[in-house]
Amino acid sequence: MAGNSFGQVFRITTFGESHGKAIGVTIDGCPPGIEIDIEDIQKDMDRRKPGQSAIVTQRKEGDTVEILSGVFEGKSTGTPIALLIRNKDARSKDYSHIATKFRPSHADYTYQAKYGIRDYRGGGRSSARETAARVAAGAIAKMLLQQKGISVDAWVNQVGPIKLDTSYRELDLSLRESNPVRCPHSAKAKEMETLIREVRKEGDTIGGVVSCVVRHCPPGLGEPAFDKLHADLAKAMLSINACKGFEYGSGFGSVEMRGSQHNDAFYQEDGKVQTKTNYSGGIQGGISNGMDIYFNCAFKPVATIVADQESIDEAGKETTVKGKGRHDPCVVPRAVPIVEAMTALVLADHLLRQNAINPGL
Repeated sequence: MAGNSFGQVFRITTFGESHGKAIGVTIDGCPPGIEIDIEDIQKDMDRRKPGQSAIVTQRKEGDTVEILSGVFEGKSTGTPIALLIRNKDARSKDYSHIATKFRPSHADYTYQAKYGIRDYRGGGRSSARETAARVAAGAIAKMLLQQKGISVDAWVNQVGPIKLDTSYRELDLSLRESNPVRCPHSAKAKEMETLIREVRKEGDTIGGVVSCVVRHCPPGLGEPAFDKLHADLAKAMLSINACKGFEYGSGFGSVEMRGSQHNDAFYQEDGKVQTKTNYSGGIQGGISNGMDIYFNCAFKPVATIVADQESIDEAGKETTVKGKGRHDPCVVPRAVPIVEAMTALVLADHLLRQNAINPGL
């Protein structure tokens, strides 16, 4: 099945299904000599794994990562890195009732239309469980970026109507891990958590926004036409399950501004070119300019709800779909490390691509 690989130089391929024996990823193009800390990989896996708090799915998966190849004595060897995460707590029987039914707003019908066959257990390949493999690969991409001093930090900025109106520059992002919502504002985090709990009790779901900032990215990353840095970031984010929107820099707010307000004036300080404002979001002409890269990702409400829903089956007959199984009432708390991972993968790929044409970067 095509579409399982991402990146050109730093390239990953994920495999596996939600209720299969395991999921995993291979990384090709990781330079040799990168220090690979399995504990750091596991930390990001623990941030994404199910069952970590009362406001996420209660599926119990340790998501322990096994390194099968490409790492020797704690360093990458330059050969393909293979990572494996075994599935331990799949309950396939929870999905037997929808074996021939199409759940509203799921990938059941589209997978059936495309392949003529589908794994209905937990959504199979379309399950968000696949993103665990991305987080594992993204953790290694972060290790590559750290050598250049590049940091990637995401957080929950909105749940339903509850939104942070504070600039990321005024937030202490280290606080995002102090609560299960992963919002760096304690008062707002409590409001968000209360809302998620209420929605869960009602048997419903709710959406939200994950924001992200990249600091210390050097200028020059990205390509001028089809592989613009923001275009690749958008593709990366929109490839995440339930992600419905992407905006960077001033985003949709720019439509209310005039050019005289929106233009980022250049100046130089200590030999470094900077801009007085950063409505461009650190990217101009599809290429990083050295300023902070910041963006927002909108996530829809989870499609699986407890209430009965009308639908049809494979024969086209009307039927009722009953919500069963273990699901997140809101995806954004667990989406934070996924957004960071996909961001790191994009940047690692473009960093290596740029290094090929400008080794002095």
